[in-house]
Amino acid sequence: MNTTNSSFKNDTNCYSPNNPPFEEFESRSIARPAYSAIFSALGLTSHFIALVVLLQSFRQTHSRSRSFFLIFLGGLVVTDFMGLLVTGSIVVSFHITHFNWRTIDPNCHFCNFMGMSMVFYGLSPLLLGASMAIERFIGINCPFARSSTMPKRRTITMVLMVWLIAGCIALLPLMGFGRYHMQKPGSWCFFYISSKGNDQAFSLLFSLVGLFSIALSFLLNTVSVVTLIKVCCGKNRKQRRRDYEVEMMVQLILIMIIATVCWCPMLVFIAYTVLSTANLNEGNLLLWLRFVTWNQILDPWVYILFRRSVLKRISPRLDWSRGSIMTLYPSFSDTIRRFTQSSIRTQASDKTDETAIADTPPSTLKPPLPSP
Repeated sequence: MNTTNSSFKNDTNCYSPNNPPFEEFESRSIARPAYSAIFSALGLTSHFIALVVLLQSFRQTHSRSRSFFLIFLGGLVVTDFMGLLVTGSIVVSFHITHFNWRTIDPNCHFCNFMGMSMVFYGLSPLLLGASMAIERFIGINCPFARSSTMPKRRTITMVLMVWLIAGCIALLPLMGFGRYHMQKPGSWCFFYISSKGNDQAFSLLFSLVGLFSIALSFLLNTVSVVTLIKVCCGKNRKQRRRDYEVEMMVQLILIMIIATVCWCPMLVFIAYTVLSTANLNEGNLLLWLRFVTWNQILDPWVYILFRRSVLKRISPRLDWSRGSIMTLYPSFSDTIRRFTQSSIRTQASDKTDETAIADTPPSTLKPPLPSP
């Protein structure tokens, strides 16, 4: 009797109020099996190509800062690849076999595993993007703060720490802080989006961690780009080659833009649903999930395509090997240089005037004439 009650309790926690099957939902176009199969195939193929390209670049690179960036990028590609492999195989298998979740998983272990996978492989890329932004911010704005002899193992440790943080968050529902539930159309599990108790707290935690990672990436990348433009357009721009820094920042900016466009609708949707106490719209949730899947498909192509070696083949007439990629746009560079130099001269003249006034003896300072 106790075993039966325990099994029923676990079954209720996992499948209620969403009780499979969902025939009325499966007829919608957004829930068609073709979406899952095509997205999974495109994503896995793209990440496999990106892994091969990354391994070749890592063997050929001689720049320490670039090797650090490639380690982070490799962690991002591996995370997205494994996420698509784990979750995609479950979803595609469901659409092929139409297995009964209650029959094969009466105690919700399989559903909990998929829910954990969705949370872990969802937050890890966003946290890795923020970590990459921090690494580039330190490398560009505070180059002397990072030791030139820092081992690559420290960067690997940072990637492992990101995975550990995402894993700890994914384990919280198993400890009672939130719950994993079956989601329509019955092919996947995710945390229960509700405005009550721990379900609301975990939903907000997931959304806020994701939004904070995106906001931090945006802030640090903006500062890094401004600093890099000043360096590339300054008087001493030829003293140090900045090709790799510009290339890495372009790739990082594109990764950030893709993550923002693909993830923000779902994160804002979840936060709005639980804060407004509105009923969950399963159709919108699945639609935003499709947006998130595009992030996993497009991310690897950023590194595959936006490299100098590829750009040279696309446009061989342009000189991609100069001291800075900014030289490809001389008018823009001259505008930025004139703006920064005029700003510096204005600030310097203001400081000179203030110093002259401060150093002038009081006797030479004549009071203004009284008005008639």
